[in-house]
Amino acid sequence: MIRKYALLIMILVFVSCNTNKSVIQTTRKGSKTNTSVARTYNKSASKKQIQKTSKPKSSETKTPETLTLEATTRVKVTNEMILAYIEKYNAVAQTNRDKYGIPACIILGQAILESGSGTGPLCIQANNHFGIKCHKDWLGASIKYDDDAIDECFRKYDNPYDSFRDHALFLTSGSRYTPLFKLDKKDYKAWAKGLKDAGYATDSLYPTKLIALIERFQLYKYDGGSLEKDSVYTNEKVAANPSEYQVSPGDTLYSISRKFKISIAELKSKNNMSDNTISIGQNLKVD
Repeated sequence: MIRKYALLIMILVFVSCNTNKSVIQTTRKGSKTNTSVARTYNKSASKKQIQKTSKPKSSETKTPETLTLEATTRVKVTNEMILAYIEKYNAVAQTNRDKYGIPACIILGQAILESGSGTGPLCIQANNHFGIKCHKDWLGASIKYDDDAIDECFRKYDNPYDSFRDHALFLTSGSRYTPLFKLDKKDYKAWAKGLKDAGYATDSLYPTKLIALIERFQLYKYDGGSLEKDSVYTNEKVAANPSEYQVSPGDTLYSISRKFKISIAELKSKNNMSDNTISIGQNLKVD
């Protein structure tokens, strides 16, 4: 009987030990799971930290300064694009100067402005580098394009050089532009203003934009000329409103912000600007 009781006690002790071991194992498994979760959280947190540290690097990357050219088109181009355009077409501009008497700087300046340095849709689709409309005497190919009105007729050419030639013929064949050819060939300002007075463009700032391009990229050199000493576009130029500044050749948001001692962010905020693009002749609020 005693042996039976002893055997029963041993069985109970054995079962109790097995039950405790099972509980301990379950606890360990749970602790491993918690540790794993903690490690996963730390990894994701470290990734977020890496991403945060990498963002300032991308924001510090400087974008190239752009100019907005607008006549028959409105496009943004870089200085490098304009210089490449000048390099490509300055020879034909000088040839037309010698043959037709039009200053090369005027030809190049108009082509840059009207074609967006060769990137404007009218230029790409029709090789039209000067924004010349069909008019009644045009018998060549044409293209419809929205300008002052919807679906206006613009001349279309087989290649850019036909456009440069037709520009020269356009200015020399009619009586409208006759007064221009009485001007000094090196007086690019008078030519720019004369084009506007003769009705070449409806934009009131057309002479300002044209002169600014000629001076900024020194196009007058292709006529053997130089920068006019009384040029208002090489000095600080304040708009009619004392609280505004008119953008001149060579200006950037940074230089303007330094000039008026305000931050670039404040300058952009005052003028509702979404990027750093400014155009020559543009009036900016600075006060």
